[in-house]
Amino acid sequence: MRITSTSCICPVLVCLCFVQRCYGAAHHGSIKVTRNQTKHIEGETEVHHRPKRGWVWNQFFVLEEHMGPDPQYVGKLHSNSDKGDGSVKYILTGEGAGTIFIIDDTTGDIHSTKSLDREQKTHYVLHAQAIDRRTNKPLEPESEFIIKVQDINDNAPKFTDGPYIVTVPEMSEMGTSVLQVTATDADDPTYGNSARVVYSILQGQPYFSVDPKTGVIRTALHNMDREAREHYSVVIQAKDMAGQVGGLSGSTTVNITLTDVNDNPPRFPQKHYQLYVPESAQVGSAVGKIKANDADTGSNADMKYTIINGDGSGVFSISTDKETREGILSLKKPLNYEKKKSYILNIEGANTHLDFRFSHLGPFKDVTMLKVIVGDVDEPPLFTMPSYVMEVYENAKIGTVVGTVTAQDPDTANSLVRYFIDHNTEEDRYFTIDASTGTIKTAKIFDREETPWYNITVAASETDNPGLVSHVPVGVRILDVNDNPPELARDYDVVVCENAKPGQVIQTITATDKDNSANGARFHFSLEEGLSLNPNFTLRDNEDNTASILTRRRRYSRTAKDIYYLPVLISDGGVPPLSSSSTLTIRVCACERDGRVRTCHAEAFLSSAGLSTGALIAILLCVVILLVFSLAIVVLFITLRRSKKEPLIISEEDVRENVVTYDDEGGGEEDTEAFDITALRNPSAAEELKYRRDVRPEVKPPPRHLLSSSFDSIDVQEFIKQRLAEADLDPSVPPYDSLQTYAYEGQRSEAGSISSLDSATTHSDQDYNYLGDWGPEFKKLAELYGEIESERTT
Repeated sequence: MRITSTSCICPVLVCLCFVQRCYGAAHHGSIKVTRNQTKHIEGETEVHHRPKRGWVWNQFFVLEEHMGPDPQYVGKLHSNSDKGDGSVKYILTGEGAGTIFIIDDTTGDIHSTKSLDREQKTHYVLHAQAIDRRTNKPLEPESEFIIKVQDINDNAPKFTDGPYIVTVPEMSEMGTSVLQVTATDADDPTYGNSARVVYSILQGQPYFSVDPKTGVIRTALHNMDREAREHYSVVIQAKDMAGQVGGLSGSTTVNITLTDVNDNPPRFPQKHYQLYVPESAQVGSAVGKIKANDADTGSNADMKYTIINGDGSGVFSISTDKETREGILSLKKPLNYEKKKSYILNIEGANTHLDFRFSHLGPFKDVTMLKVIVGDVDEPPLFTMPSYVMEVYENAKIGTVVGTVTAQDPDTANSLVRYFIDHNTEEDRYFTIDASTGTIKTAKIFDREETPWYNITVAASETDNPGLVSHVPVGVRILDVNDNPPELARDYDVVVCENAKPGQVIQTITATDKDNSANGARFHFSLEEGLSLNPNFTLRDNEDNTASILTRRRRYSRTAKDIYYLPVLISDGGVPPLSSSSTLTIRVCACERDGRVRTCHAEAFLSSAGLSTGALIAILLCVVILLVFSLAIVVLFITLRRSKKEPLIISEEDVRENVVTYDDEGGGEEDTEAFDITALRNPSAAEELKYRRDVRPEVKPPPRHLLSSSFDSIDVQEFIKQRLAEADLDPSVPPYDSLQTYAYEGQRSEAGSISSLDSATTHSDQDYNYLGDWGPEFKKLAELYGEIESERTT
């Protein structure tokens, strides 16, 4: 193959063209002709073959950024079959064929028609083929080759992350790493020095330096002080071609700030300060400020103020304002110009966050002296006591002296003082005060039981300066006198049981007194004098402020008298002693054996409480309405009875249930003629089996021996079984239900018969108290016989 290289067009690129020619002679695409060798094989005759031509292409080179007016020559394709007569046609296909790269199909020359940029595309892959122009048959097989874009230094280094902002602590050692910057170059790093970058510092010396290869920025001075200079602007340059002349460069800015460390102790601007504080300053209020300067910032400038000594350490206190870093001086105790006119304070300000690397720059604290001058102020009068407590007896006359308050002018002038009472509340109007002496007197008569304590406020002002007023609270305690008699603690509901025994306690009473314990702690109970001896009840003083009510006889009867009244006299132990009389109402009630009240007459409540005329009229009206309503019901019932007429005997065909009504009222238990109940009470008196008279029996009754064996038996169970058998076997029973009732009291009872039919009318001398043990069924009987016995005893 014959290869023709690209001609150099740009004079500046003569060297590159020369290198290209030498490089192309060795590496450009060429046709390699391979001839087949004849090989002698043992046992075979030698065979001759026609040589076969073949072409293999490697690559071409083309310079990027070509700016010439003519297309740039790339290379030439040539086949050994080309005799120069134009019979061979060259064809070019692949990337950029026909647009970027064109070929002369007769000569095989390849040209580039556009300016190429290696940074956009580094190479192009194409295919070459030679064919017979007349027959269009291929003379050479299709071969692939590459056109590589040759790099030139057309891209300057760039800092993609700039500008930079970085910090470094002040007082750092020399060579402390600050930041590493990196620049990139888009040129080919494998070809020449186009992408070889070198770093240098253009601005920022002598404070900082940069490593030319790595781009690491470091401090270049010892002990860089933030307080001297805080911000630095450093300009770093990156240049390709290894920094040689003709290389391209780029730059970036690095803003470096020195951060603070605690390398400066606090300092007071002055060693002596003076502060004026009026004596009227309130305790707890801030009276002044002081500040020590610290060149550091942030937490490195935080400090704490303390009072280390001085005669005012117990009167003043100091705290630190964290925002302003000032010492706030406050008052702990009240000031008095007349007692002390000035104080000396030694105040210390010290850093709270120390850095021991810089302890040699200390100490990190400072002390100053503060003189506090107390100012004289015209003060209001001062009372001799912070509060007053006075006493006066109740019922004292108007104008009685309660007590005296005293106030003085604390100033050296010692002005006269005027007193008055603040009439802000109603209590303040109950007293008066002498404006000159401060003596307090009563303005009304007091009742301790109504209000035992009064609180008033007394004010004092200077006669020369009425605007200066001071106040003091005064409490007045009302003392008790014995002016209230004792009385029962409550309304007692006293009950006595009918079966009470003599000497039995039926109630314990207590008393109360509105006076205090000194005049009413001890109560005496007794029955009223001048009355005859009470035969029913008596009173016993228990000597513990209580008294017991006791019975004096055995039994009480509600029927005889259901309410008793007992006057009681109560006296206290005051001086002079007072007494009162109260009447106890005692009701008689029926009780159980254990003393529980079972019932009492309602009139006991009515008599004690009493009924008004309106209540009596209402009760009578209700009774009249009930009587009229009952009369109307009776008239309606009689009318219905007269209008209803039904036959007593029903027909044989009517099998409905019937109710037979007999309008015969008996004469009670003593009437033995109206109805004989002996047959139902005693089985032995029962008649023989009887059949119904209103229906004729159709079946012959069964034999008598099947219905009943004997009526002599007095066993109630056998009697009922006999009556049941009679009802079941009776052929004359109608086909509907009937109810037969038998009541038999039995015989041979140990207690005997308790029927009233045969009871005697005479009273017995027997003790009927045992009836209360028979249970609730005999409660009424026990109550009746108990009343009879009670009346007999009475």
